[in-house]
Order: sequence, then structure tokens, then C-alpha cells
Amino acid sequence: MKKLLLLLPFIVSCATDTPREKLKKEVAILLYSEIIDRGDMALSENPVTITSFIAERSAGGIHDFYSEGDYWWPNPVSPDSAYIRRDGQTNPDNFTAHRHAMIRFSILVGDLTSAYLVTKDKKYAEQVVKHIRAWFISPETRMNPSLNYAQAIKGITTGRGIGIIDTIHLLEIVQSLMVLEKENIISAEGMTACRNWFSEYLGWLTSHPYGKDEMNAQNNHGTCWVMQAAQFARFTGNTEVIKLCRDRYKNVLLPSQMAEDGSFPLELRRTKPYGYSIFNLDAMATVCHILSDGEENLWHFTTDDGRNMQKGVAWLFPYIQDKSEWPYEHDVMYWDEWPVTSPALLFSIYETPNETYFDVWKGLDHFPANDEVIRNLPIRHPLLWISLN
Repeated sequence: MKKLLLLLPFIVSCATDTPREKLKKEVAILLYSEIIDRGDMALSENPVTITSFIAERSAGGIHDFYSEGDYWWPNPVSPDSAYIRRDGQTNPDNFTAHRHAMIRFSILVGDLTSAYLVTKDKKYAEQVVKHIRAWFISPETRMNPSLNYAQAIKGITTGRGIGIIDTIHLLEIVQSLMVLEKENIISAEGMTACRNWFSEYLGWLTSHPYGKDEMNAQNNHGTCWVMQAAQFARFTGNTEVIKLCRDRYKNVLLPSQMAEDGSFPLELRRTKPYGYSIFNLDAMATVCHILSDGEENLWHFTTDDGRNMQKGVAWLFPYIQDKSEWPYEHDVMYWDEWPVTSPALLFSIYETPNETYFDVWKGLDHFPANDEVIRNLPIRHPLLWISLN
């Protein structure tokens, strides 16, 4: 009975509901029970930051995020020499503890904030604050706002710009912070500390050679740089970087990555063309969602030869709806695990209602458990994104 009472505001629709308000209610009703269950489980989870895991091969310190290149393996001819690359094949022995801790952080905060949104029970929001303080504020457990040692490769490099993709999981942390700030949950002091952290990290992303390398990457890495920089700039009020991100979407990402039919040729050439195509579409759609406002809507931007975001969604949609129709090579790994719930479909529907898209989106797995899928799905809590924008 209590759950039904809490759900009542979402069940009751008004004649004056806009399509976006209707979408929010339908999503809340669809996911309500799972949101509450996950939020309740998250209440008992204590913060765990990167300082809980010692990365013995890291050139940094205990507060520095560290990860290792996924597709790099020991050389079978000489195991003690530099690693060699096997594209698309993840080495299970590489150090991933920091990445997993960050993903856990993102999932828990998203679960708790979503539960708060549908119940308005402050116990969920108060638990979010504990995790936020541990990661960004507490001197003993906080992470340094830089990524100097991500995606290292044994015998080759202590870190790479490509490692910046590891922090896509901070996107929903920031989204949660903005939602809770709007609800007057987090103190002004706490919000200032968080904004300072992300302002420092954004400064590193835009000035360090690793950040510049990743910004100029020509595939999904370049997309994910813009996606992160846009979100962090919106949070910190950095209008200069927001303008930079809009310009890069219109003049770099869309014209250089999307073909005239809406596909992503650079992703189709990879050993995991299906998963990478979905991942890049999701990231580019998230860029449009973050950067669209009353003054400029990137979903409406179209190149002279007709390329735009909705064309990208339309090209991939049939293969999300029915993967058996995929006309290209199957992914070398994790073929069976895709597709799952797609933020590109959700954001497309948010912009332009489409019942067919929504029906397919509703039927996909909204809470996947596979680690590799979760790693490539930074947008996992839809209510955070359609409640605030």
C-alpha cells in the first residue's frame, strides 16, 4: 500500500501534461519497483574509493586513479617484456580495481538519487552525500582531480590520454549532484567543494597533453571527451568550454564520424563493431542532451549533406530492435550481451516522441549485470536525466 501511495503522483496524468512530463511518468512507473529495491539495497553500502586499493604498478600515489589498457597482453615469446596489443580482447589480469570502484560509486549514487526522486525520502539523499564526501572532499579518501595514470601499459607508458574514457562514469555523479542541488539537499559548502573538484578536473582535461590527445581522438574516445567536458562545464558554469563542446559536435564529431546514412564507419571497422556503434551513438546522443537548451538545440542541427543525430538513431534502431538483422561482422567478444537499454533511444524520444522507439526501449534490459556492458553504459538511471532537463 505504501508503495502504491508513493507511486500515485506518477500514475495520475493530467490533460495538460507535456510529452516530456508524460515520458517521465511512464519511465517512473516502468522502473519504480526496481528503483526502490536498488535504492534500499544501496542504503547499507559504505563508500569505497580508490584509496582502498593499492595499484602496485602505478607510477602515481594512493589518491591517483590508475587503470591498465584493456587490450594489452603479456608477450608469449617473452613474458617479462613490454605488453602487446590484441584489439577487442580484454586481458582479465589487468588492474581494474579503481575502475570498478568508480563504477560502483556511480551506480550507488544513481540508485539512491533515483529512489529519492520517486519517494522524496531524504534518507536516500543523505546516503548519497556520504559517498560524495568520500570521493571528492575527505582528505583521507578523495581522488585527485586528474588522470595521469589511466590506461597504462606495462613496459610502454605510465598513462595515456585514452584513459580519460574511464571517467565517463562520473557523468551520473554530476547529474545526481545537480538534481539534489535543485532539491536543496546538499549544503552550499558541499556543492562548492564538488564544483571546485570538477573545475580542477575540467582544467586538467582541457590543458594537459593527455586531455588534448583525447579531445582530438577520431572515434568514440573523441566523442566521450566532449561528453564529459560538456557535463562538467555545465556543472561548473564554464561557458567557454560549453561553447567549445558545441563547436566540436557541429564541426568535428558529426561531420567526421557519422556517414551520410547515419552509421559510424570508424566503429564499424573495429573488432566489436556492434557494441562500439551503440556506444558511440549513446555518447553522441548524450552530448546533444547535455548541450541542448532554450537557446540552441543540437538535435536540430543538420550538416549541409543531411547528417544529424536523429539520422544516427534511425540507422542503428533496426539492429537494436532485431540484432539478427545486423549485416556486419559479429563482435569478437560480448556479442551476446548487447543490446541493453539505450540512452540514445531515450534521449531521441525525449526530443521527438516516438512510440516505436519507446516500446523497444521499454523491452530492453535496464539493469545489466555484465561488467563489460556496464563499463560501456555510463547512462544507467534515466530519471536523473529527464527530471532535470
